[in-house]
Amino acid sequence: MLQERTEPAWIDAFEAMLRRCALQPGDTVAILGETQSRPVLPELAHLASARLGARVFHITLPSVFSAGEPVSRSTGACPAIQQLAPVIAALAGCTLVVDCTVEGLMHAPELPAILKGNGATQPRIVYVSNEHPEALARLLPDDATEARVKAHVKRVRGAKSMRVTSAAGTDLDISLQGAVVGGNWGSTTRPGTLTHWPGGLVLAFPAAGSVNGTLVLAEGDVNLTFKRYIDRAITLTIENDHVTRIDGAGVDADLLRSHYAAWGEPAAYAVSHVGYGLNEAARWDSMALYDKRDFNGTELRAFAGNFLYSTGANEVAGRHTHGHFDFPLRGCTVRLDGETVIDAGRVVTP
Repeated sequence: MLQERTEPAWIDAFEAMLRRCALQPGDTVAILGETQSRPVLPELAHLASARLGARVFHITLPSVFSAGEPVSRSTGACPAIQQLAPVIAALAGCTLVVDCTVEGLMHAPELPAILKGNGATQPRIVYVSNEHPEALARLLPDDATEARVKAHVKRVRGAKSMRVTSAAGTDLDISLQGAVVGGNWGSTTRPGTLTHWPGGLVLAFPAAGSVNGTLVLAEGDVNLTFKRYIDRAITLTIENDHVTRIDGAGVDADLLRSHYAAWGEPAAYAVSHVGYGLNEAARWDSMALYDKRDFNGTELRAFAGNFLYSTGANEVAGRHTHGHFDFPLRGCTVRLDGETVIDAGRVVTP
């Protein structure tokens, strides 16, 4: 197991990320954490912010534990703020919020109020994914990834449909009409926006009734919520956004069926978002080299050429649930209005 202590190289990595977020001397930085946060991450964020001359303060909230429902992971919706008005006001008044919570604020209900600002200031937020700092330092944001993601965001926003196929049997039709499309490259300079580090992917949150077909989780694909590579293929039948059948033998399929059923609600089976990875520094095989407690898995969402299919909450479609799965798939071909952007797991250069 890797040790979690303050290393000079990791302070350098945080400083490089903050420079790409245009942090300036005298800016106000709030470092948001919770009692279950990885302690080294707020410490590194503080030291790097201080190097750049920022004015730094910490907010550490009690972590929230739910009773009477299944274990939830990979939700992207930190519950720790609990609509506390003083916390929201403090974050809204900053130049930059470094989010070191376990799940992050991406889908937290308080996010719009924080990003709106206080009238005089509008913050930007960078969620430091709950990774070991070694992974963060390997996956610093860079110009090439930023340019690649921006270009693909434009392509997805301009498309009406996405078709995903694979030699393993995946065949999905996705309408992009009414979808909300965004991209992430690991840094942000624009007030009122949120990014996460590591970055390097483009995502679409489809409107209701937009996804139909077959998704095959083949050997070597990833159930990232469970932090497992798939050993035996699983076939998901998707009708009107919802997984209606889970076909497959073995423990991978059994675990999937069990956890879906545990939520007891249709929204847990429905599509959350679809997209693909564009980060050439990220690696599919990295999960094999980390203990589960060291690894959050953002790298596998972002490795170049993966197709990412996720189920769970989708505000665009009006669906809310704590159940969430992220499935990065290899070897898929992704077409936008018939034009290939991912060819059998390889990003096509325009």
